[in-house]
Amino acid sequence: MSLPFEPFLMSTGIVALAEIGDKTQLLAFMLAARFRRPWPIIAGILIATVANHAFAGAVGTWITTLVGEDVLRRGLGLSFLAMAVWILIPDKIDDELTAPKFGVLGTTIVAFFLAEMGDKTQIATVALAAQYGAYVAVVAGTTLGMMIANVPAVVAGDRVANRLPVRLIHGVAASLFAVLGVAALLGLGDAGPSA
Repeated sequence: MSLPFEPFLMSTGIVALAEIGDKTQLLAFMLAARFRRPWPIIAGILIATVANHAFAGAVGTWITTLVGEDVLRRGLGLSFLAMAVWILIPDKIDDELTAPKFGVLGTTIVAFFLAEMGDKTQIATVALAAQYGAYVAVVAGTTLGMMIANVPAVVAGDRVANRLPVRLIHGVAASLFAVLGVAALLGLGDAGPSA
């Protein structure tokens, strides 16, 4: 049985760590450097993340209704192990941003939403929602994790980016995903929705 805040705290921590050096964090740096308007960029990141992760969390919750507990446990275990490997692969992003047809806010929303499609943190949101069956806690946690990683990127820009031990942070996040994967495969903890 999960503690009440476990899905929220795990989702926050995993996504905050996974997002360091991720393509969406690189996008946050690029938007901040190009437009130099932090508040519309931060608002755009929040709006895009809530929309994207709400969808991903719904997919994760829906998956639990389609498959049995054993299949879900194995699928989650393998997907968390895959995430552990994937997070160690550095992301890249195109350096070209078009002129803001929709303003800084609209450009940020569109760019972030599209950048998150199929991204590590979106897939992690699906897996975490499936594991915990706690839609609101997972979506709130993954959204907070995105904001923890991206708001400093927007506000402090390159001054922060060059000082972060990205490899160490990715190693910690990969380790967390690996532990979750092994625990799921071994049937330790929750492998499905909380009761």
